[in-house]
Amino acid sequence: MEAQKSSSPSINPPVFYGSAILILALVGYSVAFPLKTQALFSEMQTWIITNVSWFYILGVALILITTVFLAVSRLGDIKLGPDHSAPDYSNLTWFAMLFSAGMGIGLMFFGVAEPVMHFLSPPVGTGGTVADAREAMRITFFHWGLHAWAIYAIVALILAYFSFRHGLPLTLRSALYPLIGERIHGPIGHAVDIFAIIGTVLGVATSLGLGVTQINTGLNHLYGVPVSAAVQVGLIVFTMGLATLSVISGLDKGIRRLSELNLSLAVLLMLLILVLGPTVFILQTFVENTGGYLSDIVSKTFNLYAYQPNDWIGGWTLFYWGWWLAWSPFVGLFIARISRGRTIREFITGVLLVPAGFTLLWMTIFGDTAIHMILWEHVDSLGEAIERDSSLALFAFLEHFPFASVISLVAIIMVVVFFVTSADSGAMVVDMLASGGQEGTPLWQRIFWAGSMGAVAIALLLADGLTALQTATIASALPFTLVLLCSMWGLLKALRLDSTKQGLRYQSLNTSPGTPRAATHGGWQRRIRSLMMFPRRSHVVRYISEAVRPACEAVAEEMRKQGYAVQVTVGDDGRTQLDITHEGEPDFIYEVRPRAYAMPAFVAQSDEDDPREDRKYFRAEVHLKEGGQDYDIMGWNRDDVIGDILDQYEKHMHYLHMVR
Repeated sequence: MEAQKSSSPSINPPVFYGSAILILALVGYSVAFPLKTQALFSEMQTWIITNVSWFYILGVALILITTVFLAVSRLGDIKLGPDHSAPDYSNLTWFAMLFSAGMGIGLMFFGVAEPVMHFLSPPVGTGGTVADAREAMRITFFHWGLHAWAIYAIVALILAYFSFRHGLPLTLRSALYPLIGERIHGPIGHAVDIFAIIGTVLGVATSLGLGVTQINTGLNHLYGVPVSAAVQVGLIVFTMGLATLSVISGLDKGIRRLSELNLSLAVLLMLLILVLGPTVFILQTFVENTGGYLSDIVSKTFNLYAYQPNDWIGGWTLFYWGWWLAWSPFVGLFIARISRGRTIREFITGVLLVPAGFTLLWMTIFGDTAIHMILWEHVDSLGEAIERDSSLALFAFLEHFPFASVISLVAIIMVVVFFVTSADSGAMVVDMLASGGQEGTPLWQRIFWAGSMGAVAIALLLADGLTALQTATIASALPFTLVLLCSMWGLLKALRLDSTKQGLRYQSLNTSPGTPRAATHGGWQRRIRSLMMFPRRSHVVRYISEAVRPACEAVAEEMRKQGYAVQVTVGDDGRTQLDITHEGEPDFIYEVRPRAYAMPAFVAQSDEDDPREDRKYFRAEVHLKEGGQDYDIMGWNRDDVIGDILDQYEKHMHYLHMVR
């Protein structure tokens, strides 16, 4: 699979202008005719819940099953990138960005509200009993657990695999490559990216608009700030101003630092509630909730309440599944962007288990503490306040703790920072989609998209159109689910071929690189000298020039006589690459490049080494199309290198034979 390589401008005009025009038209219609828009999208959502709810439930179940299968199967050994690639971010930073982009703001809004609402108004039963409390937490775990993160994980996995492993653009269109091939670069691909941009802009804008309502409510509850459109518009402008500053700082500074700050504040707030609340009860319920969730996961995954028809599933489970699916292009692309260099197993384990585990612990600490207040401490006013206005849930809950005003202020700061990271990462994702997956685009483009999301949120807030577009966003998850299931099939097909090729590399068809013929030339003394050699870059570059390049040119000359298109290229850093083209099938690439490593401590330091610098030595490592192969050919003669090229090419031809 090859990406089309061409010099392109900083924007993809059909996607950039097409999405901008459609967003303007959709928002304009929602502002001009809010009641008609809400009625139209509500009817659409009602039809979906009535007629195709089974498809949503089955689709999300298949996504979770596929994700778990990829993690535990041999396909999990494949890297999201070349074989030699390493992760761009540490695990802690990676988890922080996953947490902030995935659903951090939802935890602030629903951490108290959802468990209490399920406890007081369960899908089956009267509510308010111990059994209802246990079931409320199981339902909350179900909605915020593995299913949600599996949706994000599979979209991110598809995008990261085809982008980092096969050189396709890091945009949603690349998910369709197994289905339509090179046509992703045409109108179909443009349409898919436009769909993703519209979903991201409207999703972030509606969440921003609804979120400032919560912030305004909290400020009113704590400090008497009036609840008004003017205050909420001011909050949006303030939040988007911070997001713009973060955009200017870039991914490694802006989003990264804000994500780490938010994770730190979240842990601090969670520990405060754990210590100040019923600590032993919380720890007991976390263990019990986890066991109940895992024991019920299969039955709840496929439960449609078909034998007990009610509207509960449409207002909760299907709402969540539709929302996660609608947000998955945005969150999935962002997760893909920060996950290069990880194996599929490491990626899925990290995306599926770590954020989900943190989320479930958060829900237990906040949700069970609130239920404990109502059920055993008889704080009925908390339940009444949440039933009246769910946006007040967190602040009504926190006022029952010592230092309530300080803790509530921390919570408001967290909500603001969550919105900033969502807007910032959303602007980055939309900019990548609108520029064909390019990075390093002009700053004005990211500022434009960040400002656009703020402007859309303000327009919808003033025109009371937020609910209409929120409904539309969820309804749009239906066609996307169809596309996603097809893309999953394409991913499995591509991974099977990749795994086959990876397995063939370890089969010895002739002479294995692990036992080079060079070791037999010159006897065992030469072999010892080679093992104890720690050359400098200049030595390796000279070796590549004097031995590897002539070997590649000799093979190229002979292959051209056989009618093949062959090219030998030399890089600025001294690397030499042999490229044999196969029309209609994957090309063969053999490259030798100098690669630096830290000098072992047992090697004596010479007088000419600078003690102020880290000492390095270099290896002449072989790289194939799949990435580095982790073996060194430094010291091999020309014929040895030719033999290794032919060994690797023979394996490549055998792979093509196996997959034809």
